[in-house]
Amino acid sequence: MAKKKTAVDFEQSLAALQGLVEKLESGELSLEDSLTAFEQGVALTRDCQQALSQAEQKVSLLTERQGQPVTEPFDGPTE
Repeated sequence: MAKKKTAVDFEQSLAALQGLVEKLESGELSLEDSLTAFEQGVALTRDCQQALSQAEQKVSLLTERQGQPVTEPFDGPTE
């Protein structure tokens, strides 16, 4: 279940960050409210970075063979 919680937390944090950016870009917030929103944005950015780092580490572990990283070409869908 920890996997789903991390994914949900990432999605929620990203959505909240996007909302904060929109508010800041609107220019309608006072200076104090802008600073508060910016602080919240920094915290959300750190949370998202941490979740992405954990996902990257997991992918690295899953793609290792005998302790060595294995790279394989990604062949996406062809049209």
